[in-house]
Amino acid sequence: MTKKNKLSNSEILAAQIIEGIKEKKGIEIVQIDLRKIGNSISDFFIICHGSSNRQVDSIAESVMDVVRDSIGDRPNSVEGRTNAEWILLDYVDVVVHVFQESVRELYSLEDLWADAPIEKIID
Repeated sequence: MTKKNKLSNSEILAAQIIEGIKEKKGIEIVQIDLRKIGNSISDFFIICHGSSNRQVDSIAESVMDVVRDSIGDRPNSVEGRTNAEWILLDYVDVVVHVFQESVRELYSLEDLWADAPIEKIID
């Protein structure tokens, strides 16, 4: 593998996060690449939504399990699990947002980062 093809740690982490989301049928998964955005707080935002509080919590739990089991990493912080309307998993280089659909539409994070490359993840 040449150096050009080698994945960065944040790319590997993002791929594992997406696998965790897919395991619990996360809806409309997007990956926003913030690496070329000045003053960005992380390399990637990964956003998806679920159809209920239970699914939102289940997606977040799956992400944490997959990442821990595959690369041994744990989130720096987890917020929002009590209400499970918007759960944030902060892995420093990758920040995961798991929403309920109505909350996702309200905050529209994809629009806030419209100048960054956004990749829709297709199953």
